[in-house]
Amino acid sequence: MELLINTYMAEIIAVSTIAILMAMLPGADFVLVTRTSINNGRLAGLYMSLGMCLSVCIHASYSIAGLAVVIANSVWLFSAIKYLGAAYLIYIAWQLLTTAKPLNNQQKHQTADISPFIALRRGFTCNILNPKTSIFFLSIFTQVVSVDTPLIMQISYGLIIILAHFIWYSGVALLLSHPSILPRFNRQKQKIDKVAGFVLMLLAVKLTLMSAI
Repeated sequence: MELLINTYMAEIIAVSTIAILMAMLPGADFVLVTRTSINNGRLAGLYMSLGMCLSVCIHASYSIAGLAVVIANSVWLFSAIKYLGAAYLIYIAWQLLTTAKPLNNQQKHQTADISPFIALRRGFTCNILNPKTSIFFLSIFTQVVSVDTPLIMQISYGLIIILAHFIWYSGVALLLSHPSILPRFNRQKQKIDKVAGFVLMLLAVKLTLMSAI
């Protein structure tokens, strides 16, 4: 194993660097984790992060199996994923823009509970329907990873990407739900919901206009 690591150290460094930058890049996942951690608490944010990581597992699995190339070269399949993802973002954005309720004095320092399953499902759905994630994995497994790279190393790359996403989004959830930080955000819940909804709507429009590759 040590020999494999030494042999493919350049790929490991490249994959790790891209994975970290991709995880930190602001997008729909970041907006949802941020909003959920603030409005629904630490546990919901962590479960949403886990849902996103489960989705990343799916992306990694089909990339290793070679299906990412098929998706990238199938206009109708890529378009279907693109429009499904845009529709889901619009649905979430509409909820944020239209269902926010004024907070009374008793509520303003509280978070609204949602079940772990709902948080996990939302995180999974948002990430799995994001074609940018497919493009990210396509770039990794066609441009960075050699066709001669052993399966064990490709699986290791997938685990690195999953770990990078989980650490980043879990960190965001833990930070924004910290007792010393959360009350500041709670006082701005309605504004945060409106901004998050607006950003998700813009991302949905951008996603719809994104040309197939």
